[in-house]
Amino acid sequence: MALRIKLARRGSIHNPVYRVVVGEARTKRDGKYVEWIGTYSPKAPHGQLRLKLDRADHWMGLGAKPTDTVRSLINQARRREEKVGAVDEASPTLEAEATVEAEATVEAEATAEVSPEKEAES
Repeated sequence: MALRIKLARRGSIHNPVYRVVVGEARTKRDGKYVEWIGTYSPKAPHGQLRLKLDRADHWMGLGAKPTDTVRSLINQARRREEKVGAVDEASPTLEAEATVEAEATVEAEATAEVSPEKEAES
């Protein structure tokens, strides 16, 4: 039994929605499948893609081969995940830097306000 990770079409006329499924290679496009691991809607803004990458890795580890289209969708999902991870990791750093800059600005303003008073008293 050769397994493939492939697209099964759902949706209506001129509005396709695909399920990313794991099924036997010889079954029909919309036939029986073993597991449903995601969805892809090409008409949605930015091609809405939801994919369980851990399940895809699991099935590929067991010998399931993705179709060319599904392989590109998996790569796209991985890039999006890395980008989101990079933004999440960078956000606290940027917030911390902004906080330090804000504190430095407040201290500089406080110092600037104190200096003219000291000069007036002198």
